[in-house]
Amino acid sequence: MSDLRRNRRPTDPGTILREHYLLPRKVSVTSLAAATGLSRKHTSQIINGHKRIEPVTAARLGLVLGTTTRFWLNLQAAVDAWDAEQEVTTWQPTISFNPPGVPS
Repeated sequence: MSDLRRNRRPTDPGTILREHYLLPRKVSVTSLAAATGLSRKHTSQIINGHKRIEPVTAARLGLVLGTTTRFWLNLQAAVDAWDAEQEVTTWQPTISFNPPGVPS
């Protein structure tokens, strides 16, 4: 892990979606759900940080909002990586497979 650790969890993609795309464009959850072909409930869960953005959803958001699939996936990956790192903070491997020449 890098020495440049974040002190806080990255902003979830739902917050970015709401604050930078939906509110400025005055797009409702219902309208976004209809445009992306997702249920209103699922769309709301994404926006409120209760559901992940899956690759197909990222592609749909990209097409509807004029962004890229990778943009949404990168936001989700940052959150996923942070959550995983927090989950293993006290875990230690029993075996390490270091590259040749690097002490164990």
